[in-house]
Amino acid sequence: MSSKKSIRVGDIIPLFKLADQHGEIFDIEKYLGKKKLVIFFYPRDGSLTCTRQACYFRDIYEFFEEAGAEVVGISEQSVESHDRFARLNKLNYKILSDPDNIVRRLFGVPSRAMGLIPGRVTYVVNLKGEVVYIFDSQTKTQKHVDEALRIVMVLKKTDHVEERI
Repeated sequence: MSSKKSIRVGDIIPLFKLADQHGEIFDIEKYLGKKKLVIFFYPRDGSLTCTRQACYFRDIYEFFEEAGAEVVGISEQSVESHDRFARLNKLNYKILSDPDNIVRRLFGVPSRAMGLIPGRVTYVVNLKGEVVYIFDSQTKTQKHVDEALRIVMVLKKTDHVEERI
């Protein structure tokens, strides 16, 4: 599942709409200019590694909220699968269903293991919709969360500067 171009630091994120775990449409445009975004692509609901990552985002979600950031997970499983996964793990943020991997391709998220395993990539996006940080690792799930929070906290310090520019 290769893409012509991967999103890079400095790029504006593509606009998209996907259904969340409740079947409600998540429209990225509604968040641009209002919230910083942490968008993480993960391989599969329920796998041990994905569950660890999802639960770690859950456990420190309040710090993302305090920094004015919205956390959004995306994978190809169905709304129903996401609903079960979110309820079972008491997830307190949105998990979006991308069954045809359209948004995954828009971002250029690579696959692993000869294309058999969807990649795990986290993007941090500022209020302007610009990607300011990307972390790509299949196995360092805690680092995905820690690095995203670190960058969001740095952005929080510069929010007032950005508003004046």
